Amino acid sequence: IFGVGCPSIRVGCWNIAVALGILMRRNSAEMEEDAKRLQQGLIEVEIEAEHLLMAKQQLVGCDRSRNSNREALTALRKQARTSKSSVPSHYESFMKQMGGNDAKVQEICRTCGNHNSTENTWMMFSGGDIFARLPFHAVHVSLEKDQEKLDFDVKKLQSYVKDKTLSLSEKGGLSDTISPQVLRAM
Repeated sequence: IFGVGCPSIRVGCWNIAVALGILMRRNSAEMEEDAKRLQQGLIEVEIEAEHLLMAKQQLVGCDRSRNSNREALTALRKQARTSKSSVPSHYESFMKQMGGNDAKVQEICRTCGNHNSTENTWMMFSGGDIFARLPFHAVHVSLEKDQEKLDFDVKKLQSYVKDKTLSLSEKGGLSDTISPQVLRAM
């Protein structure tokens, strides 16, 4: 239909049609490439979001363990009738250094206090239904070490969750009302 009356217009229209065909092929190739990049970006966001959700679940589980551990330590302190700061220990260490090998004042465990530290106490080991009767002192020392490890793990997971949230926010994977710069400042 193009250039019906004039042969030069017909050739010109043919060139335009060929040029449009090349342009269309090039655009479809670019569109395919853009679609692949978009798909790859969405896959990356999805993977990061999955990692974020798993880290949040681990954080909740770790926090539950930490709270249970803290409750157990409080119960042991009540049993020994001490508080975390009620039994001083620095003075005894100082007196031990002053008096040579014979300590004039015996150093007392902060948790055990005057409680018999060799008295057996029931303890359930984590990860199973195994109960054991262990000395009071060994039980609370084990729980305190576990508490320190759990505190460290919780802080590490909180930092990881914050980093992943910031990363997702920067990629546009979160519909946040707070900009990534404000999140980074927190």
